[in-house]
Amino acid sequence: MTLKDLRLKIDGIDERIVQLLNDRAKLSQAIGQNKLRDGQAVYAPHREKEVLDFIRKNNQGPLTPAALQAIYCEIMSSSLALEKSLRVATLGTAGSFTSIAARKKFGSQIEYVDCRSVWEVFRRVAQADCDYGVVPIENSTEGAVTHTFDALLETELKICSQVLVKVSHCLCAKTEFGNIKKIYSNPQVFGQCRNWLQNHLAAAQQIPVATNTEAVALAAKEKNAAAIASQEAAKLYAVPVLRRDIQDIAHNTTRFLILGQQDAQPTGSDKTSILFSVKDKVGALYHMLKPFYDQKINLTKIESRPSKKKAWEYNFFVDFAGHRLDPKVQKALAKLEPMCQYLKVLGSYPVVE
Repeated sequence: MTLKDLRLKIDGIDERIVQLLNDRAKLSQAIGQNKLRDGQAVYAPHREKEVLDFIRKNNQGPLTPAALQAIYCEIMSSSLALEKSLRVATLGTAGSFTSIAARKKFGSQIEYVDCRSVWEVFRRVAQADCDYGVVPIENSTEGAVTHTFDALLETELKICSQVLVKVSHCLCAKTEFGNIKKIYSNPQVFGQCRNWLQNHLAAAQQIPVATNTEAVALAAKEKNAAAIASQEAAKLYAVPVLRRDIQDIAHNTTRFLILGQQDAQPTGSDKTSILFSVKDKVGALYHMLKPFYDQKINLTKIESRPSKKKAWEYNFFVDFAGHRLDPKVQKALAKLEPMCQYLKVLGSYPVVE
């Protein structure tokens, strides 16, 4: 078969694909009308997981699962845009890691609203200025993002989904490497690159800023300044990348939360996040975790934060396997609640691959 013949076959397939995509889009519009009529959220994390699981199961190659997922991310992004004009709040501007996470989750057909702080993301979603928000919650190297934990305590927003992003940090500057006198970046990023900085730029002043895109913007203007940020942020501000992958641990991953007014329906493979405060007595934390042990529920994370109401009192954030509507989870929470000064279910959402 000649090259021309092969290309004619591709043209025929593309014609059918365009028709099928538009047929799918019309069905999405009808679904959106039903959701709006019934007062349901347009973004449905449980359905998103069903679709992605279905295409992975039916994929026989040669396209990789990651490639198909990227394609379907844009298909579903277009479908969401047809159902409703969604606004998603993100920390930082385009090029920030939170923005990268948001686009990995929602695709390119959504309106993104740049925010200067985690608190602004929460505020915009809480006030219904945005439909959803995306914020970092923890990094595999540096641990918890404390501002996000504090905001979860003080708002009524729900965690409805999550996304994991492999983080690759770049050193960006418009000056020679040997001329760098100061470096801008987010405090968490400095921690993730601590050893590299000590070995290569120990004398440079480290200046913390709210977001990595802000760091690149500052480095673009100042003499002998550099920034640590994503390759996307460096490209956006036309700042050369001097060094790539400077994070101390190669498999450096950040977990991001998707915040909304509602959490997700059960999928059979879910995670729940809760927040509680313990009464001040010996063995209090042990007794509060025992209901999960009794129900054979796997705890995946425990994080403590000062209550800020009384010295040496703490709030505990716990992630565990299961959905809040699962009978075992409901039994554990029913046992836990009377022992708490305060208990809040932050949301149940699908586990990500």
